[in-house]
Amino acid sequence: MMGEHLSVSTNILEGFEGLHQAVKGSHVDVMQLERGRLHGTLSHVGIGDFSLSIGAFNVGVRTQRISTEEKLIVGMLLSATDRVTHWAFDMQPADVLVIPPSVEHDGVFHSASSYAAIRMDLADLPSVFGGEPRLVDAEAWLEKRHYRADDDAVGMAGAQRLPQIVAHLARQPGALSETSAEFWKRAIVDCVTAPIAATLPRDDSGYLPSAMKLVRNIEDYLEAAGSRPVHVSEICSTFRVSRRSLHRAFHEVFGIGPVTFLRHKRLCTIHSILRQSRPEQTTVSEVALEQGFIELGRFSQYYRAMFGEYPSQTLSCPS
Repeated sequence: MMGEHLSVSTNILEGFEGLHQAVKGSHVDVMQLERGRLHGTLSHVGIGDFSLSIGAFNVGVRTQRISTEEKLIVGMLLSATDRVTHWAFDMQPADVLVIPPSVEHDGVFHSASSYAAIRMDLADLPSVFGGEPRLVDAEAWLEKRHYRADDDAVGMAGAQRLPQIVAHLARQPGALSETSAEFWKRAIVDCVTAPIAATLPRDDSGYLPSAMKLVRNIEDYLEAAGSRPVHVSEICSTFRVSRRSLHRAFHEVFGIGPVTFLRHKRLCTIHSILRQSRPEQTTVSEVALEQGFIELGRFSQYYRAMFGEYPSQTLSCPS
């Protein structure tokens, strides 16, 4: 499926050769290790120069990749039925691997596994991690590293969410808007890099404006953004504030965290859109995806808890 701002493709694997494109834009040498015919799937999501690849296969394989391109690859092991190693690192589900530009990579999946890999420019780091100076510095990404998902809840939540994002984007019949595609790009990066951010020691020494001033400035920013969805990482990048500091400020002012606040704002935007739309011209799923929701069941629960009715009821009774 191709769109102006988004491309999504899913291929059925019927042999290890299908994994030669395990990471979009790169060639991977693959050797099968276990007996049996390899079956699986390989999906690629493209948003501008950024890409996400997700692969799943049923037998063990050996992978090697030599790259001369200046692209950073960050991979996450989503699931594994047996041992998985990358370089000398033993991987567990939700662990993250940093593969610097132009660095040879090798891995061994001893049996059925699934993985995710994002591919991005080092120049994009400030726009993605602007609120965390320790992640903005390109030098921090020039060594191969392994991050253990010590916080199982953080890591596994991302590992479970990534395939859901791909599946729902693939079902989108048309291209997302540019602003919505940017939101989903940030959401994907967030899933993969959350275990990295969780390993950073607490840093509360930086300057933080008063909570009320910071929140008011953010509200002005959100008002200027209009109806487009804004990801929490965009707020951190724009205002050069860490997530911990942002969380403290929002809790002090509203008693809720910034992620919950942004979700409430997106719900309000959806409510207004549905009230102004007609059922024959708009679907709830299209509006929800455009505003950053993929699990329609959970979205409907959020919506009903907020407004006392289901989104379909709002759409069927426009003002």
